[in-house]
Amino acid sequence: MSDSNGATHDLVLTGGTVVDPATGINGPADVAITGGRIAAVGAGLTGTKNVDVSGKLVFPGLVEGHTHIFEYVSKVGANPIQAHLRRGVVAAADAGTAGASTFEAFRKLVIEPSDMRIVNFLNVSVLGLIDFRYGELLNPETLSVDDALATAAQYPQYIKGLKIRLSEDVVGDNMLSLLKKSIELGEQAKLPLMVHIGETAETLPVILENLRPGDIIAHCYTGKPRGILEDETIIPEVIAARARGVLFDSAHGKSNLSFEVAKRAIAQGFLPDIASSDTSARNWRGPVFDLLTSISKLVALGAPLVDIIERATIVPARLLGLEAEGYGSLAVGSPAHVTVVEQTEEVELPDAAGHTMMAPRFEPILVLKDGVEVDLVPWRGLPAA
Repeated sequence: MSDSNGATHDLVLTGGTVVDPATGINGPADVAITGGRIAAVGAGLTGTKNVDVSGKLVFPGLVEGHTHIFEYVSKVGANPIQAHLRRGVVAAADAGTAGASTFEAFRKLVIEPSDMRIVNFLNVSVLGLIDFRYGELLNPETLSVDDALATAAQYPQYIKGLKIRLSEDVVGDNMLSLLKKSIELGEQAKLPLMVHIGETAETLPVILENLRPGDIIAHCYTGKPRGILEDETIIPEVIAARARGVLFDSAHGKSNLSFEVAKRAIAQGFLPDIASSDTSARNWRGPVFDLLTSISKLVALGAPLVDIIERATIVPARLLGLEAEGYGSLAVGSPAHVTVVEQTEEVELPDAAGHTMMAPRFEPILVLKDGVEVDLVPWRGLPAA
């Protein structure tokens, strides 16, 4: 079959509302796919197969900027396909689950067998995050600059940044020295540093004053002490850090997203630069569930949908060097990575502290990776059968 321009397409998604911040499309449009790539986005498109997605939202395939997917090796590792691809995510960055001494296993067990694009923020500790109960930097000698540099140099196609957790139970009394050593490592490797906050020995301004443009604060909406708010207002050092290029990642996680903090920050115009879930095996059955549920929460808390989709598609794709591979966008000629979702009726959703709110949830109904339909799995928040 041909559309009004005479073009023949393999598949056309018709009648949906396309939200693609990378191309500026935000409204009704059909999406045509031919040969596994986006062939056209517009009105009146037809193809050999037409799928009616009226009333649904059509996003670029989601890009997860912060997750833990080192299954079987790390106690917190979720399965990447079950946690992400079958829930609408086509590319993901593991955030420090592997260190230099475990990266070869991560490459062979996770990256290479997966049907999705996986990259990595390398943990500055050679141990990586094997078990949350035991801090990977309590012995500061596990931060081996030489090992990290060698691994990052060997695998630039996979390693896109570095990761350090600054909680007291991870770094002990060595927070500032390990942070500064990690930043120096980032300088040498020419990579950004992702910094986990929450339960830190130093205040956030002390941490921020050490960070470079492009470095990332993970868990920006944490409800733990020493976060981004003081007297219910964004602290000036946070605003100044963002102005000079420090990025802020929502990273829901098991113990970090606070509805109260997020609501107040969003009301003051402080959206995350990266909208991520921090999915792991210890939270993918609640309170996180998946990236789409994390997106639902941020939108319900007042963040504009188009802004959050931007921060879960093209922004992390650019940050991770994946835009050139066609991730994060429905631009014509790009690989056909598409996530189609419907908005459910309101359900009770939890934050990391156990507080709940009623909110609609986004549910994937069709996911395409390179134009091929992906088998989906049900939302993990459903009652047990």
